[in-house]
Amino acid sequence: MSLVTFMDRPSRLRENTDFQRVRREGRSWASPWVVLSAAPNGLDHSRYGFAVGKRIGKAVVRNRVKRRLREIVRQHRASVAPGWDVVMIARDPLETVTFEQLDQTIAHLLKRANLIHAPGESGREKSRPGPN
Repeated sequence: MSLVTFMDRPSRLRENTDFQRVRREGRSWASPWVVLSAAPNGLDHSRYGFAVGKRIGKAVVRNRVKRRLREIVRQHRASVAPGWDVVMIARDPLETVTFEQLDQTIAHLLKRANLIHAPGESGREKSRPGPN
């Protein structure tokens, strides 16, 4: 079994059909800045997709928002349960939020979705990660 590095091709959701499947079959959790949707993918690793619409800003701003989201997910990936497709949808005021606020928000959403465990807690203590 090869080790999957983060944000290489197997770690990304790129196809519109994948995004639609996660939104249709999965559950969602929202904050004022981000909507997180998650659905099981049947794989031995999790995949991530980021949606940043034009209402967020011009291309430079949208790309900056995506880079920030990818970096935050990269920092939390070791704690995220494998086998999930996760889509993060940026909401309008996201560009004005600090990196620390966004990091805390995403960590909170991942915990609410039972996709991440609290520090000092092993992922094996939970019966099944994911939506309750």
